[in-house]
Amino acid sequence: MNKWTKFTLPLLQPIAAIIVGLLAGAIAIMIAGGDILQTYAEMWKGAFGGMYFFTNTLSRATPIILIGLGAAFAFRAGFFNLGAEGQMVFGALSAALVGLYMPGPGWLVCIVAILAGVIAGGLWSVMAGYFDARFRVNLLISTLLLNYVAVLFAGYLVAYPLKDRSGSAAMAQSEMLDNSVWLPKLISGMPLHVGFVLAVLAALIIFVLLKRSVIGYEVRMLGGNPLFALFGGVKRGPMMLGAMFFSGGLAGLGGAVEILGSQYRYIDGALSTADYAWTGIMAALLAGSHPIGTLIASIFLAALQTGGMGVERNTEVPLEVGAIIQAVLILFISARFTYSFLKRRKGNKSDGTAV
Repeated sequence: MNKWTKFTLPLLQPIAAIIVGLLAGAIAIMIAGGDILQTYAEMWKGAFGGMYFFTNTLSRATPIILIGLGAAFAFRAGFFNLGAEGQMVFGALSAALVGLYMPGPGWLVCIVAILAGVIAGGLWSVMAGYFDARFRVNLLISTLLLNYVAVLFAGYLVAYPLKDRSGSAAMAQSEMLDNSVWLPKLISGMPLHVGFVLAVLAALIIFVLLKRSVIGYEVRMLGGNPLFALFGGVKRGPMMLGAMFFSGGLAGLGGAVEILGSQYRYIDGALSTADYAWTGIMAALLAGSHPIGTLIASIFLAALQTGGMGVERNTEVPLEVGAIIQAVLILFISARFTYSFLKRRKGNKSDGTAV
């Protein structure tokens, strides 16, 4: 296999999935009575048609990129982390609490709030890893169920003890952060903030880490051939805990930058209804867990969402066209992933891990 084939072969399935997804969207547009070319043109304009829409798409992609990178890293190590939503929620809540109650200059509070988000998301993820390593609790189930615990617990906090009672107290939300704590905007008057730079840097760092470092080699070896990795001296338990902390920490960072850069307070349900977590996991799967690919796939999926809003504003076609395209992408991706999972299960690999 030459270098060109080695480079292009992994791209075939994602490209095929995108083409089929767009075709499925075209059928949905026809059923809705819309014009296909006009609808896709409006979708493009809604996502990239002007500086405001372009930066809005990148801003929406920021938490998706970070969550996707976290999921991709865990997948590369051979572990399923489906708890990104809970890890993101705890990261966002921790950042909001630090931003509200920590004294000191705004820039320092902002940095500590980001670190608090990373640590909170990482620890919440490590707990599921510990349950797997110590008690053999299926990682798929534990990460999934911990989402509900995190979301409901955070909702309780902002609905009762931490509720903002100064203004429109009808909503379950924390108080507004002081603007000295907010992440700076990259372009004045536009929604894009510094969190996007952090997301791009994270993608580059993970790419180099996986390709050029000893730890990255061990992670790839554990995910690709766990038996060979164990014979090679890789310790599965510590590696799993480290990978889960790293993965959850990135999801927590996604929640922190969303609070500090866009929402400026924790609002119950705002992160869940926006579907950042599952879109991030989808981006990681679409890109085959490649860090740079995950970055690009996240922007693509964010563009489908913001472009769908433009379609609904300017045509008679409903917003759900973008969701239909995403659903078809999931079907294609999950078919490949399920096949790989079942193939490994035939090799007598255990429980809720990917190995």
